[in-house]
Amino acid sequence: MKKQNISILSFIAVLVISFTLTNYVLAQSKQPKTDTVKKTNAPKIIETVTADEVIDSLVSKKPKLKLHKENAIASYYADMFHNRKTASGAKFDNNKFTAAHKKFPFGTKLKITNPTNNKSVVVTVNDRGPYVKGREIDLSKKAFMMIASNKGSGIQKVTIEIIEE
Repeated sequence: MKKQNISILSFIAVLVISFTLTNYVLAQSKQPKTDTVKKTNAPKIIETVTADEVIDSLVSKKPKLKLHKENAIASYYADMFHNRKTASGAKFDNNKFTAAHKKFPFGTKLKITNPTNNKSVVVTVNDRGPYVKGREIDLSKKAFMMIASNKGSGIQKVTIEIIEE
């Protein structure tokens, strides 16, 4: 009889301990967690930067610019060319600052400026084209949209300057 009493008491003790531990774990999970990083209500500052400022911040001196052409017609690549191989062998990415030109060597850096709004962007030539009569340069979609006056138009008059290093 004594063995049965001990085993019943042991069983009850195990139940009490598990019930207590379960309640403890549940209580801990409901408490708010404290982070080591303090959150502040400081306002977020968003600043737009022009291509000229980017060049100035990356290069100790202003690069030499050589005018290539004013009132040149620029267009941008269609989305269907994204991830296709360019004439230079690189994969085309419509989200990078690249361009196609018929004669400039691959790797040439060009400053493309929209004279209407004075916005400019720096692109690297990595492809050949455009193959539409009257167009001087094809820009990646991202580069074109950064300088475009009318986002709905597929062409834009621009000034092309060669960045001489």
